[in-house]
Amino acid sequence: MRFRFIDLFAGAGGFAEGFKRAGFEPVAFIEVDTAACFTLKTRLAYHHLKEDNKLDFYIKYLKGEISRTQLYSIIPSHILESVINLPIGDENNSVIFQIIEKLNGKKDIDIIVGGPPCQAYSLVGRARDINGMRDDPRNHLYVHYVRFLKKYRPKIFIFENVTGLLSAEKGRYFENIKSDFRHLGYIVEPVILNANEFGVLQNRKRVIIIGWKKDLNLSTDKLKDQQVREYEVGKIFNDLPKLSAGKGKDKYYEYAEGINDYLSFSRIRNGLDVLTQHITRPHTEQDKEIYRIAVEKWKRSKERLDYNDLPERLKTHNNRNAFLDRFKVVADNMPYSQTVVAHIAKDGHYYIHPDIEQNRSISVREAARLQSFPDDYYFEGVKEGKNRTAAFKQIGNAVPPLMIEKIAKLLIEYLKCRR
Repeated sequence: MRFRFIDLFAGAGGFAEGFKRAGFEPVAFIEVDTAACFTLKTRLAYHHLKEDNKLDFYIKYLKGEISRTQLYSIIPSHILESVINLPIGDENNSVIFQIIEKLNGKKDIDIIVGGPPCQAYSLVGRARDINGMRDDPRNHLYVHYVRFLKKYRPKIFIFENVTGLLSAEKGRYFENIKSDFRHLGYIVEPVILNANEFGVLQNRKRVIIIGWKKDLNLSTDKLKDQQVREYEVGKIFNDLPKLSAGKGKDKYYEYAEGINDYLSFSRIRNGLDVLTQHITRPHTEQDKEIYRIAVEKWKRSKERLDYNDLPERLKTHNNRNAFLDRFKVVADNMPYSQTVVAHIAKDGHYYIHPDIEQNRSISVREAARLQSFPDDYYFEGVKEGKNRTAAFKQIGNAVPPLMIEKIAKLLIEYLKCRR
């Protein structure tokens, strides 16, 4: 019997992928974004077909030989119904509880995972908002997380968010969150972890709040002492076909080279060699000129481009005092990239490809690789095939599955000892 989990604010499924790899069984995913819900369903289809030795159907989908509707038609309905496309809140929680009870029966929920949307807690978001995000309703979504804990009483929970959560409203939100969790009988310990400490090629620092029932005797010390070999970011680019701006394929693509050691270690390439979504956004000639300047400066002196150093004819932003690093190269000779965030859906200026010959921002697949998603992970849109922007948004909002897998493997050992 496998341990069971509920994924709140599930997004594209970074938490779910990590926990699934570690041996957990998903019960339900609650997510408001419709495109992300299709992504979750497609990934559930992958896992079901893999366990049923029928991955040839999934490969046909990735190659564009069958439609999404045809793929879903061969998946048991209860699996797809576990993706609940509703916003968490007072108006929907009772309905969500009913669906979960239908799916789960009277079995225990061992763990609840997830993190509410983080814009209201982020330092950047507060800096850009005139009220410091104080009036943002997302500040209080943690209250509904607490209600799910009260309803299902899991043995463990994980609450993930940006580090700005700790300082929002001078720490008041964080103290309220801890108090509510402890009131339910959980030992609560926040740890600040960086994804690059777990083998993810990205500087992504997050606060992970772990809560557990007192009889588990859990310790988070092992999370802070990861022993992972250091790789360079260029490892994610080496085997991909070269593309210019606005080019690529949403469906099947062939690799340019064989697998390298990082792609094997991270399981980004895991034996199902069907490359999809290696597709780039188009850029204006002005943007491409700025990209060339940024790449040349980095290659020449390992210095980042300061917006004020651009020629006047290339400066179109009125703000000359903040966000001066808005054009940034994803350096291939560094051990990790800058943080991938949802803003990548709006433009690629902060994620310039290091190859000046390609002269573009990174593709959907390259962004997914920086987040450690495997190449057989397909990010859906609301409409089939209409998904570049939706995919970028989902990837930027996700938690890296490679990091979550390592956390989940530690937690499952404590759960096994409790049995």
